[in-house]
Amino acid sequence: MTKILMHRELDERLDELARDPESFAARAAELAAELDRSGTALEVTDPSSWRQPTKSSASAQRIPLRQQFRAEVDSIVPLDREAEQRLARRIEFSRIRLEKALAETGIAPERLPKRVGAVSFGMQGAVTSGCSLPARVCRRWFELHSMRSEMVERNLWLVGVNVERYSHTSASQADLIQEGSAALFRAVDGFDWRRGLLFRTYAVHWLNQAFRSYLYNFSNTVRVPVYLQKALKHVNDAKAALGDSNAGTAEIADQAEMNEHLVEAAMGAVRSTRSLDSSFDEDGEGGRLKDFLQTEDENGPYSTALEEHSLEGSIEGALSQLSERERLVIERRFGIHQEREHTLAEVASELGVSLERVRQIQVRALGKLRTPGLRKVVDPFLN
Repeated sequence: MTKILMHRELDERLDELARDPESFAARAAELAAELDRSGTALEVTDPSSWRQPTKSSASAQRIPLRQQFRAEVDSIVPLDREAEQRLARRIEFSRIRLEKALAETGIAPERLPKRVGAVSFGMQGAVTSGCSLPARVCRRWFELHSMRSEMVERNLWLVGVNVERYSHTSASQADLIQEGSAALFRAVDGFDWRRGLLFRTYAVHWLNQAFRSYLYNFSNTVRVPVYLQKALKHVNDAKAALGDSNAGTAEIADQAEMNEHLVEAAMGAVRSTRSLDSSFDEDGEGGRLKDFLQTEDENGPYSTALEEHSLEGSIEGALSQLSERERLVIERRFGIHQEREHTLAEVASELGVSLERVRQIQVRALGKLRTPGLRKVVDPFLN
């Protein structure tokens, strides 16, 4: 029968090792080897141990998501500073054991997510199922996963607190909560207890990064490039500093230290959207927007007028004036015909040149695109 080392006993040993933080990892690896030789596994805690019982409600489905989330979070017992530090050390130790097991079995870490199963709790404690990897690797994974999950769950209140800061946006609360929960796992993996910080101090950075990334990429029905959304933020900050929401392009550009063309592009690109099927009033009896906008061309419901002049064709015409290398740099850097914008480092790696060389090519290409002749091609779409 497998020996189980309870968390209380493990904490005592890890507390001793933590007296010298610099040697903790090396000495923890020695302890991991000792436990492996004796066939000892770590305790996997039942989540119910840090959750308080909640009252079930027949009308739970009618409760708004935010209230449901808050009720669930309120039932979770948060960690105090000492318990948090000990859990963080356990997580590091458990990760050391998992990495050791993977190295000894020759299994690549990226294979884990697809081949591990689930863990459930019953009368006999933790039971793992559905894992197609060696038993020792499966056990090490479940030990680490249960500890990471505990740290995340017992800090979910951070998501609720910080998501409130984005309540004024059009983003779905459910989506933001999901993004925040995923960000907490990334925060757990990067948290270093040696720095003496509280986990929440470190995790807030990851939460805000996740929320902003979601808003930049998914909050608009029509996706606006990230660089334009960031430019718009600087534009709005400049308007606030000037104290004039109707400030002119030149004033904004001077205040924000931006190019006037970028200011115009940012202000013109980010607009609110409204579904044609949406109602004019909350009860849905005011008619739909498309009922008031619907018109029919003299040639029928389909007109080819919009095909005569497209932004895509105009941009293509402008880019055709660049050299092959200049075009590649511009397309990669600004996400044209790409799934995303690429960094200078990524483009430099693709071309096999230095970062400075990529920057020079980009500056030269943008200089060509700013000539009066080529600006006429895209100007109609920037106003």
